[in-house]
Amino acid sequence: MRADFDVVMTPAKMYDYMLRHTFTSFSGIVGEVLGIVLVIGFFVTHNWIYLLAGILCVFYQPVALYYRAGRQVKTNEVFSRPLHYTVDDTGITVKSGDVCDSLTWDKMYKAVSTSRSVILYTGRINACIFPKEDMGPVKDDVIALISTHMDPKQVNIRL
Repeated sequence: MRADFDVVMTPAKMYDYMLRHTFTSFSGIVGEVLGIVLVIGFFVTHNWIYLLAGILCVFYQPVALYYRAGRQVKTNEVFSRPLHYTVDDTGITVKSGDVCDSLTWDKMYKAVSTSRSVILYTGRINACIFPKEDMGPVKDDVIALISTHMDPKQVNIRL
């Protein structure tokens, strides 16, 4: 089986990845919990500084990620043109202009999904982002290939 598709990276697609990555990490969760605790602290003590600090903690990360996603898409040369992905039984090949890179399935770290994307981690931070809208009719084939060639413990994809 083989699936080919092109991805045009946009700030919204990058933001979707960054939100998922950040808010499933320890620091992202701690930051949000701290913000919520500070807001609760305001209701207990009626001290406005707790409310202001809590709101800052809760809203800072998503807003900062939004601007960082836009900046990353604009400044990263790889995203200046469409990325062509080929997913097959040997692994994943990505081509951008004249540059071509391939990874075999044993190099994949984990696969997860959001409501908008399938994210295939090639390391703890690096990932291939497959927006569902860009995969189009080959989405099910891509998910089937990932599920077939990766350990089920590494795959957490929901349709």
